[in-house]
Amino acid sequence: MPDHRQVYQSYAQQYQRLVGREDYQNNILRAINQILPLGGLDAVELGAGTGRLTCLFAPQLRSILALDISAAMLAVAGQRLRAGTAVNGFLAIADHRSLPAASRSFDLAVSGWSIAYLVSWSQTPAWQAELNRALSEMKRVLRPGGRVVLLETLGTGFEAPTPPDTLKAYFRYLEEAGFENNWIRTDYRFDTLQEAQELTRFFFGDDLAEQVVQKKWLILPECTGIWWKEV
Repeated sequence: MPDHRQVYQSYAQQYQRLVGREDYQNNILRAINQILPLGGLDAVELGAGTGRLTCLFAPQLRSILALDISAAMLAVAGQRLRAGTAVNGFLAIADHRSLPAASRSFDLAVSGWSIAYLVSWSQTPAWQAELNRALSEMKRVLRPGGRVVLLETLGTGFEAPTPPDTLKAYFRYLEEAGFENNWIRTDYRFDTLQEAQELTRFFFGDDLAEQVVQKKWLILPECTGIWWKEV
């Protein structure tokens, strides 16, 4: 099992195989449109990865700028965008803390399952400073009335929110900073038990993979939190 840094740099295709199985209930798009209807908006996405949200949102948006630090992940996102019907998606390599965009350029700044790494990968207790740099950049590029929207895991393999211990302080920080939040189910659905255990082991590790096998899970429960704030 590669660590997540290695996954994002060298295993983009296998990562897409996994995330392409998530949210078979199609709850994400409905939830985002309840927070901020996407029709006709300009959006910037941080940590776009292989385009999970990019390709989902693009048909409803006027434009989307998808950013990621990994060229390998963006290469897959680009392939997927070109294979679709949307022609309003643009890609660029960028760090969360320094966005290649002019101020007041977007109506939505969104990041899915990515900002959390500023917390969990931080080598010092100063993760709040790194988080604030990213949030400040997201706010900078938004037009008045725009929204910051963050999606993060609230537990894989759980049917109710069970936040990872490493992210609990981060989630409290967002609430204290005035973010509203709710949660949805974004379960993974696999075609076979072999595929379920293979892809689960690849990203989530042996313990969860063994649980998948023991429980014969073709549907792997996933809880996803959504935090948002108007600027």
